[in-house]
Amino acid sequence: MKNNFASAFRLTLALLVLCCGVYPALVWGAALLAPGQGQGVQVSHKGRLVGFENVGQKFDWPEYFNSRPSAVGYAADGSGGSNKGPSNPEYLAEVNTHVAAFRQQNPSVKPGQVPVEMVTASGSGLDPHLSPAGAYAQVERVARLRGLPAERVRALVDARVQQPIFVLLGPSKVNVLQLNLALDSLSGR
Repeated sequence: MKNNFASAFRLTLALLVLCCGVYPALVWGAALLAPGQGQGVQVSHKGRLVGFENVGQKFDWPEYFNSRPSAVGYAADGSGGSNKGPSNPEYLAEVNTHVAAFRQQNPSVKPGQVPVEMVTASGSGLDPHLSPAGAYAQVERVARLRGLPAERVRALVDARVQQPIFVLLGPSKVNVLQLNLALDSLSGR
């Protein structure tokens, strides 16, 4: 019995040091090497803080590119998904509401061509990116409401498409905050 207790105590102590000391120190050290030193990369526009590069925020004004829906109301302190499956009636009703709202704002988009990220929340609820298709689906509306040629707005999206580092490491994406800031600069705001 004493042997088992001593072994269990040593193992508990070793795991305590490893999990509560060494691992957090490694994560903290890695964060210090990351852009923003683990504090997030702040985005400023005309000397004013407007957000963070990797935290989604709500853009639902028609003259801006809209963000994808958020299951947490864009609250960065409460990141998380809805945990509702695709067969959940509440979830289906929510998605159908998003589809109807998106199509009302973007009538040129056919029902089967609504990009999925425009009607569903990400796993974190704070995804700052859209697929290029999600941005292109909104070009006509944004151009019309801003009084800009659609080709010019489409070129703005083209310039903001971020390709993955390696072809197999993720999809192309567009940061909505950066795109909307570029749109404001293009419109003189």
